[in-house]
Amino acid sequence: MAASVEDFFAGVESRQHSWPAGRDDLHWHLLHDAALVEEQLLVPYRELTHRPGLAPVPARWIHTTVMHGGPVDQYTASEITTIVERVGKSCTTIAPFDLIYDRPSCGMVGVECVARPGAPARRLWELTTGIDADVTGGRFPRIPADSYYPHASLAYGVGGPERADRRAMKAWLSDHPGGPVVLRATHLSLVAQRHDRRHITWDPIAVVPLALEV
Repeated sequence: MAASVEDFFAGVESRQHSWPAGRDDLHWHLLHDAALVEEQLLVPYRELTHRPGLAPVPARWIHTTVMHGGPVDQYTASEITTIVERVGKSCTTIAPFDLIYDRPSCGMVGVECVARPGAPARRLWELTTGIDADVTGGRFPRIPADSYYPHASLAYGVGGPERADRRAMKAWLSDHPGGPVVLRATHLSLVAQRHDRRHITWDPIAVVPLALEV
């Protein structure tokens, strides 16, 4: 039997620190211009991502997660204000940087583009998770606890009777040209994020710019 793409959302709902459908969790993201994302990351791969068993991600919801925090309703307003202020102050010393998104890969639970270099994004993960833990007294786990790497998902595996065939998807990729895409990281976005077992959406809370370049 061919390997298939499994349900991404079943995984996040069943893991140790679960994220159930409909619950707003605090997230820090790197977000890029939606028009550039559409043109450079999505359009070339529509035939790959729009298959039965996959939920393609619209350009406006493409994101590179930096931190997945706790449920929004378990933070106080004061904690969120303090987190934003402290992250903002720390980011005044971090310059914008380029992320190079590689061609998509067909993973176990979706289609993703791994970004490099990992070090500047990992620095932001360490910064945001450290501040969150300090302000909240460590009430929420670090997700992931280790091995953070920046990436953007173009489609998620979803529940239902059909599963996307990973071997067929890899064959399609091998026959289609395409190179890395460079997108600039200029700010961090704090959002209240949720899923409905098919799509991930959010409400914006705050935007923190990285340091102005000289």
